[in-house]
Amino acid sequence: MKLYNIEFDVKNTPVLDEGFIPMHKFNQAFLSKATKPLAIAVERNSGYTYVYDTLVCEGTEYDDANKFYVERMVKAILWCVGGYKITICGDDALAGHIKAVYSPTGARSFDYETMSNVYEHPVTVCSATYADKPKAVQNSKPIGRNLDGCRIGFDAGGSDRKVSAIVNGESVYSEEVVWYPKVTADPSYHYNEIVNAFKTAASKMPRVDAIGVSSAGIYIDNRTMIASLFLKVSPEEFEAQVKDIYIRAAKEIGDIPIEVCNDGDVTALAGAMSLEDTNILGIAMGTSEAGGYVDKDGNVTGWLNELAFAPCDAQTNGSHDEWSGDIGCGVKYFSQDAVIKLAPKLNINFDDTLSPGDKLKVVQEMVDGNGNYINGVEKIYDTIGVYLGHTLAYYTTFYDIKHVLLMGRVTSGLGGDIIVERAKAVLKDDYPELAAGINLQLPDEKSRRVGQSIAAGSLPKIS
Repeated sequence: MKLYNIEFDVKNTPVLDEGFIPMHKFNQAFLSKATKPLAIAVERNSGYTYVYDTLVCEGTEYDDANKFYVERMVKAILWCVGGYKITICGDDALAGHIKAVYSPTGARSFDYETMSNVYEHPVTVCSATYADKPKAVQNSKPIGRNLDGCRIGFDAGGSDRKVSAIVNGESVYSEEVVWYPKVTADPSYHYNEIVNAFKTAASKMPRVDAIGVSSAGIYIDNRTMIASLFLKVSPEEFEAQVKDIYIRAAKEIGDIPIEVCNDGDVTALAGAMSLEDTNILGIAMGTSEAGGYVDKDGNVTGWLNELAFAPCDAQTNGSHDEWSGDIGCGVKYFSQDAVIKLAPKLNINFDDTLSPGDKLKVVQEMVDGNGNYINGVEKIYDTIGVYLGHTLAYYTTFYDIKHVLLMGRVTSGLGGDIIVERAKAVLKDDYPELAAGINLQLPDEKSRRVGQSIAAGSLPKIS
């Protein structure tokens, strides 16, 4: 393969997407030619700063490769770590390029606007010498695994909400209720549903000592910064009634500790609790791609882990994400969208009236009487497995990974097994230096018993 004057070999290519260019393969080849030091520093809330030391190539023939490499690294850092102040250290021209791209009118205007909203501070891009690069400031903190006392654990899903009443680590009551948050514009609906869940769980215990919440989206200091659950809520109502929705709901129960965490991090936490280990990356393939991470100390990092927007495919005509306007990002490779985009290559066409979830079901139900896939459907999951193997190698750029816990409706049934085995084969063939150190698995029965709502309930520490 060749991209921007950089040549590299790939042993495993997806059977239904032969144009796929693994981001990590490009980066490895690029860095083998790079000699000029460069650092990318990204600052987020409270001065926490992530600094990535790297290299770029010298010579005008590599100008396009340098721009592509640095822009994709900035993109990945923004969505893995998060931040609003980007400093390019060691190359003024590349800093100027990033400033133009990450602006209100640039190609990455979606990222500019989203990060500006999340951190309530306009995204800025600065230039500095490599010697003057900012210092890294980390924010790893212990969270969860607190099972003492009487706790409410709430898991806000897109189609149902789950709540558990937990007494000294044991669930004494749990319920799962269908709700419609993504299609409801009135935030009082969301608030009342959350409060009802809290009150129901509270009624099953002698008291409430703490509330833990697992919810899709980005949360900072227990405040909702962006979340698809409130997709239909107007910006004005979001600002007035949604940002502090969980904090207000908790006050209906009493003046007690509450901790709100991204559902991906809670999933990784549940995995850590069941595996009794650390360095766990959780990936959920469902409506989108969700991520969460528990570090070597068993802590969460305060990172965004929004892997749906992190790049994974370097080809110039990669899959297009309608929301962000970008190409080659995880949402189109590790979600039901991936299945839907690949199905027509097997002459599987869908009724336009079907929802994305129902389209996924059509593919998943293409099984014969012996439990084997028909119409070549296994090639879809084989392709996703190749995507995953290469992309896990890329994720090791940012995460120290010992375990990968793979979840979500795309991985249910035979498909999940195919994805896992194919990804393992790709790691072994293309990245043998990484393969032995990564344990990729679907949740076992023990992991399933440590439910999302129970893990959420363990989030707050009772003072």
